[in-house]
Amino acid sequence: MAKFKHSHNLPQFNRPYLLSLSFVSAMGGYLFGFDIAVITGALPFLQRDFNLSSYWEGFTAGTLALGAMLGALTAGKFSDVYGRKKGLLIAAVLFGCSALAMAFSPTRNVFIVSRFIAGIGVGMASILSPMYIAEISPAQYRGRLVAINQLAIVTGILITNMVNYLLRNNGEESWRWMFGLGIIPSTLFLIGCLWLPESPRWLVKAGALGKARAILLRIGNDSFMNETIADIQESLKIKGKVNYRSLLRKPLFPILVTGVILAVFQQFCGINVVLNYTPRIFGSIGASMDNQLLQTVFIGLVNLIFTFVAMALVDKIGRKPLMLIGSGGLAVIFFLIARLLVSGYGIVAILLLLSIATYAMSLAPVTWVLISEIFPNSARGTASSIAVTSLWAAYFILIFTFPPLFEKLGDKTFYIYAIVCVLGFLFMIFRLKETRNKTLEELESQIS
Repeated sequence: MAKFKHSHNLPQFNRPYLLSLSFVSAMGGYLFGFDIAVITGALPFLQRDFNLSSYWEGFTAGTLALGAMLGALTAGKFSDVYGRKKGLLIAAVLFGCSALAMAFSPTRNVFIVSRFIAGIGVGMASILSPMYIAEISPAQYRGRLVAINQLAIVTGILITNMVNYLLRNNGEESWRWMFGLGIIPSTLFLIGCLWLPESPRWLVKAGALGKARAILLRIGNDSFMNETIADIQESLKIKGKVNYRSLLRKPLFPILVTGVILAVFQQFCGINVVLNYTPRIFGSIGASMDNQLLQTVFIGLVNLIFTFVAMALVDKIGRKPLMLIGSGGLAVIFFLIARLLVSGYGIVAILLLLSIATYAMSLAPVTWVLISEIFPNSARGTASSIAVTSLWAAYFILIFTFPPLFEKLGDKTFYIYAIVCVLGFLFMIFRLKETRNKTLEELESQIS
């Protein structure tokens, strides 16, 4: 039963149900975080067992992104045709199968293929989880609810880093447990996805008005349901059918370019080298293996805490101010890291934690919020797939290039990321529009 007083005039919302849908969908984000973080703790063991050079170290870590590009590219079109729920179910199955395959990998190449399959699941979930939440959310709650996906990602990173730290001394095969334990959240995600209803916006697009109305009535009252149905039908009538070619024409192309730049910048800003290569960075200044893995736990904890800050602010002060804080703040912090990396363990630890805090309250969640809301209903799956595929391509380039760059340039590598952040800051000032407190259909009308 709905948890609100019935009114025919003003929209009322069943918040417990909304939160339940959001948290279940965001389990895809948790597994996204798991697959990003698990390699951090396992990489020192993989280097030993598979004799990885700096090239193979970067490629092994980055293979996830190659799979994610394929997952993201196919998920948008698949979900436009068959629905968001079916895409999430496939992602859940891929997460579970790949976790076991990585855990039992006998050789480097088998492990890399298994991690590629995990990446397909990550790529699908990275589009579908925030998209699903955006499509079931009322405008005034959308930022916070979509940010639950980022909360799930950083929770996955933190718990995985803690498990990695606890397993560090459990023998030579401990890395296999690190990966194999992923079967537990994968199974929970699969069960949760079976319970999820289909996205009402997709159902309207597919002509299933009765089902859409029933789901919207569980989310809100008659007023909310009628307004939402009318807005969706109007937006679909205006836009018609969208394919990849139509994205290259106005009015869609400028907004697609904005989405791609936001996605690429979220990676090229450089923060994922901190998340993926914490042991290597601290190892370069003489930290022990225990301290290297302990720092990953501290980083995961800061990541989680400041994601709550983002959730509190995203619907209050807006998307654009947070993106400016993130890009400007990281530019300063990375410049300081480049100057002070040789100064020792303490100052580096503080600066890296500051960089994670800045990213977690700004670029990390807000980029996903923006990608999930800036595209029109008729093009959301297809356009989002291009933006998120670009994000994963940028992630691969970043992760693949860091080991050889750090080997050659050392601390000066962080100057590169500082410059990218300055460019991102300028883009946010001149090109990014605020989307706070507007329905998806209102945002769509602005680009018509």
